[in-house]
Amino acid sequence: MAQDPLVVFTPSGRRGRVPSGTTVLSAARMLGVDLDSVCGGRGICSKCQVAPMSGTFAKHGITAGPEALSEQNAVEARYDAKRGLAAGRRLGCQAQILSDAVIDVPPESQVHRQVVRKDADTHPVETDPATRLMMVEVAPADMHAPEGAFERLSAALANEWAVGTLEADLPMLAAVPAALEAGGGRVTCAVFADHRGGPARLTEIRPGLLADGIFGLAIDLGSTTIAAHLTDLASGSVVASAGAMNPQIRFGEDLMSRVSYAMMTPGGAAEMTLAVRTALGTLVAEVAADAGVAPERILEATIVCNPVMHHLLLGLDPVPLGQAPFALAVSDSLTLSARDLDLGALPDAARIYVLPCIAGHVGADAAAVALAQRLDLRDDLSLVVDVGTNAEILLGNRDRVLACSSPTGPAFEGAQITCGQRAAPGAIEAVRIDTETKIARVRVIGCPLWSDDPGFAAAIAGTGITGICGSGIVEAVAEMRQAGVMDASGLIGSPEATGSDRVRADGRTWEYVLHDGSATGGAPIRVTQNDVRAIQLAKSALYAGARLLMDEMGVDRVDRVVLAGAFGAHISPLHALVLGMIPDVAPDAVTSAGNAAGTGARIALCSRAARAEVEAIVGRITKVETALAPRFQEHFVAANAIPHASEPCPELLRVVTLPDVAFGAAGGREGGRRRRRA
Repeated sequence: MAQDPLVVFTPSGRRGRVPSGTTVLSAARMLGVDLDSVCGGRGICSKCQVAPMSGTFAKHGITAGPEALSEQNAVEARYDAKRGLAAGRRLGCQAQILSDAVIDVPPESQVHRQVVRKDADTHPVETDPATRLMMVEVAPADMHAPEGAFERLSAALANEWAVGTLEADLPMLAAVPAALEAGGGRVTCAVFADHRGGPARLTEIRPGLLADGIFGLAIDLGSTTIAAHLTDLASGSVVASAGAMNPQIRFGEDLMSRVSYAMMTPGGAAEMTLAVRTALGTLVAEVAADAGVAPERILEATIVCNPVMHHLLLGLDPVPLGQAPFALAVSDSLTLSARDLDLGALPDAARIYVLPCIAGHVGADAAAVALAQRLDLRDDLSLVVDVGTNAEILLGNRDRVLACSSPTGPAFEGAQITCGQRAAPGAIEAVRIDTETKIARVRVIGCPLWSDDPGFAAAIAGTGITGICGSGIVEAVAEMRQAGVMDASGLIGSPEATGSDRVRADGRTWEYVLHDGSATGGAPIRVTQNDVRAIQLAKSALYAGARLLMDEMGVDRVDRVVLAGAFGAHISPLHALVLGMIPDVAPDAVTSAGNAAGTGARIALCSRAARAEVEAIVGRITKVETALAPRFQEHFVAANAIPHASEPCPELLRVVTLPDVAFGAAGGREGGRRRRRA
């Protein structure tokens, strides 16, 4: 008997089998997928639009084609004729699932939209921008000295602003005579002067005095999210920030899935390049509109990203990054024009600086973190972890700096967790479990109150409690360990063994109910044994990468730990230590750097000297390849325990007492409690 079709929804990662003929909207509701609909499935609101994917998705074990969904019906055709459906979009309430399918739910179709928490910080920046405004008086044309308009402009800039050789592309050359005529010889130019020297470049010319300033963009292009900070190039101040989901998630949540998609799907790499460039163009327009800045005033940008994102943005083949020796097509910094990347929201002549990659899977985002943190200027030994789907890790001081990447996967983003979701209003972001009653209280994004505070139910009435995001699941697992609901191996105990009626049967294992939903009218939010295992795998990869760098450095301890990235900025240091994500240090030695990669991008945007510095820093960093290191697997296995199987944790145990419990193979299903062997 044929199996029911398997459907996988991105970006949530929810998957399951549904009867053939089930509508996409019904399947989404069955699997707990966040898909909007307000018209009762009549095909008139368009809130449930989805994008079915075609190709081979090795990670999901699915090959999907156009036949995976039913053909467009009369309701969809009528909507398309009246209002229009974007290419490749379907109405989820009408399209039926006929065979295995991978279906992307775009942000605008999600009820609880992702909160991209990558705000710019207040890191001081010394401004020395590569692009500057220069007003000049240009000599009029003289038939006795037949110099062209551009040559006369070049001479004026050299005389008044000490600009050396000036270059311009053809559209800029064409604009010079008209600007000189309209301004009566007085014009304002935007001139880009690279930090490496060489010819300057004319990127804009306007008649008269231009007093409204020019702007630049610092862009952090992550695997999951994209953040853009619009910056006044004269002052270095951020005037607006915006974020968006990376649309490439629908091709694969992690980097290797995207490399696999490029490898196995003809035209797959080009498809992903188009998707991310389109998203960048949209984000540029959005952040400009938020600030009330005309896009043509944005004349420069810096971009940081990991190597796979780097190659896909630039239109380079990412496939070599999927296997040793993980060769980059180019690792040095690049200076391009907006036209090169087809970023239509920016003027074609705008200059884009892509920071250098360090090596292999340690990219320009890690270089930006190194620029923002400057470990190479410190005496103490610092470990910096940029937590994400692929973690970048730096360890060093003024003597030496090491770097590696570690494939943590999407669990820290809330993906592939039973009740997991990405950060959005209504998602649990913090957890505390009473060690006596074993009852949890929670806090959700968008509400400062805890669930046991008066007024909590009323405060969240608009969103409810919809799931648990990355910081929430990390705190939940750490709190379960502290409360004795789970043992050091990560096994959840039975109700009898734990003394908690919040523990319930989940097939052959147990699950813990964080929030039962009775007070707020929602579904229970629970943590299953599989969820715990997913977090163990992610944290073990992170710890093993850090420990590998410590081995290379020849040390057993570090002086301080810095958590960077959107996730790192919201995780509790104490819970990170309890979980064993990071090596043991005093909790007050763990700090957050916020979006350090975005900060590095902003520093490079505003300072030519910083661009030279980051290029020099990258040249001094030693890359450690985790994929080839013999001890990585050893460290990974030992780190599966919570907090660790063999490493002592004296600093953590000064402030936390961990219950000495151990549950049997069935989590103590027969009841009782036994002590863990010493």
